[in-house]
Amino acid sequence: MNKEELDQEEKAANRLDTADPGHRHLFHLPPSDGGRYQQAAYLAGNSLGLQPLATRDELLADLDAWRRLGVEGHLEADRPWLPYHELLTAPTARLVGARPAEVVVMNSLTVNLHLLMVSFYRPVGARTRIVIEDNAFPSDSYAVRSQARFHGLDPDTTVVRLAPRPGEDTLRTVDVLDLLAAEGDTIALVLLGGVNYLTGELLDIPAITAAGRAAGAAVGWDLAHAAGNVPLSLHDWDVDFAAWCSYKYLNSGPGGLSGVFVHERHLADPMLPRFEGWWSTDAAIRFEMSPVARPPATAEAWQVSNPPIFAMGPVRTSLELFDSVGMTALRERSVRLTGYLEWLLDQITPGRQLAVVTPRDPDRRGAQLSVRIGSGSAAELTKRLRCEYGVIADAREPDIVRFAPVPLYSTYHDCWRVADALAATVEVRG
Repeated sequence: MNKEELDQEEKAANRLDTADPGHRHLFHLPPSDGGRYQQAAYLAGNSLGLQPLATRDELLADLDAWRRLGVEGHLEADRPWLPYHELLTAPTARLVGARPAEVVVMNSLTVNLHLLMVSFYRPVGARTRIVIEDNAFPSDSYAVRSQARFHGLDPDTTVVRLAPRPGEDTLRTVDVLDLLAAEGDTIALVLLGGVNYLTGELLDIPAITAAGRAAGAAVGWDLAHAAGNVPLSLHDWDVDFAAWCSYKYLNSGPGGLSGVFVHERHLADPMLPRFEGWWSTDAAIRFEMSPVARPPATAEAWQVSNPPIFAMGPVRTSLELFDSVGMTALRERSVRLTGYLEWLLDQITPGRQLAVVTPRDPDRRGAQLSVRIGSGSAAELTKRLRCEYGVIADAREPDIVRFAPVPLYSTYHDCWRVADALAATVEVRG
């Protein structure tokens, strides 16, 4: 596609936006730092989601309750603080395909993974190993290695890092299943990313979960890039546990709270170890100040501290958006939008040192296309895209640029701007 053809395609992108507008009007869009458009083309929602318009007023209302009521806000605020976290339970369950008793919103993602591994990583005898992806997000890698050390094990031999086949960028499900079948009796925990942060690959969560559990391992999922991105059915898939952050596709703000899922079959297990604190005990007897906790048979038993109300407010506001729009509609638009970006990239990559490493099958990816650049720095390219064209993307050094056409607020025209900017900044090789 030459420059003239690319310019003609802009009109087609605008027509697609008229026919399939999304919900951009519900969000604040950053201004453009470069180029000829006032608003940025924001393709970095897989790193930090945009702020919903409703968030500010909702948060100010919670702050006002503190101003007016002081400590009495725990019971007398319009949204009382004492049971505030319960406002998030039902929409969170709907979002991830769980039962309300199986979910709770608390803490941050890696803290929750550690709390869950207290319960579900139980190395014994020859069954000690932990399976993760070789290109797992570093925080997950650090977490499992530190858990191995905590149990007196060597992380270099305890942690199994699953890598793609030579010359490939993404994992094959069959390779994960083969490992579990062949070496499952040595594996205590499978902890994978539902959608890989680097490549955007959506793993086959139900198939891997079934294989891991059949092998006798506990199976947990880091859903940081999956929650709010792809439909999930954690209860029906028989997942042991999962955790996710809320500041990417869930738009709760930097460092937003994490969600936790624990399958109901574990909720009343008295033999399952768990760290506890004041909020771990049943709410009905919390203010009896008993020295011994009486945890409820819900995921709330994994809570340790009382919830931070002003951090919960933006999560609640965002979950209301997801309830209103629905994950089915968002996923359908995501497939259309990401497919359009893929088609545009196919038009400009021939002759350029650009290659999409995300799977081409829509069923094997979320709202992300990762592009490998053949020369130069990914960070330098994303800087040019932003400063010269107003396109905000995400760099993962040394050579991956990630574009996330988020279905809530991204547009077809945003996708066109990505292709237009890349065509202008990455030269055709002779």
